[in-house]
Amino acid sequence: MSRLSQTATRLAAGSTTTAHRLAARTAAWVRRGRRDDLTGWRAALGCWLRLALLTLGGYLLWRLVRAVPNLLWLLTGTWLIASWRAGRKAPAPAAEDAPAEPDVESVRALLLEAMGDADAVHLRTVLAHLQERGQGKGWTVADLRARLEALHIPVQPKVKVPGSKSPTRGVRRADLAPSPAAAQEASPASSTAA
Repeated sequence: MSRLSQTATRLAAGSTTTAHRLAARTAAWVRRGRRDDLTGWRAALGCWLRLALLTLGGYLLWRLVRAVPNLLWLLTGTWLIASWRAGRKAPAPAAEDAPAEPDVESVRALLLEAMGDADAVHLRTVLAHLQERGQGKGWTVADLRARLEALHIPVQPKVKVPGSKSPTRGVRRADLAPSPAAAQEASPASSTAA
């Protein structure tokens, strides 16, 4: 890995860490606005006030940057310094520690298991199934979708399953037919057994 590539990786990892920390702190600050001594909508007024303050702050920052564009250099420099520091603390995953990518057949088996007797399954159900098994921690439905599409498993935009109110992204049993290579490997074995 070249020095430039290491620098870019460190900045990218640090930028992600900085963004997550900033978002978590902001969300925690907004949540602290909720009052426990009140009920209903009155209890959430503090949260709404803090959201309004954040919106106003964002608008004022936007106006300030529009008025003084050179301020972006200061903001960018501050972000890069914070990202560089956060990237130093994030350990780079070792190649031998990285989990092996699952093969297509094991993913198909997992999808069929999550599907049960139904003809389709929603991605949120598959994600919950994975997380019950201790896998996919921190994943979102979009992460799962990207991984399935990388394995060339078709994800349909509107899948209706029994018991659900509305169709959403999912996988159909018909789309999980074995790959042609797997079918060719299985056919000689079955013909020799006969």
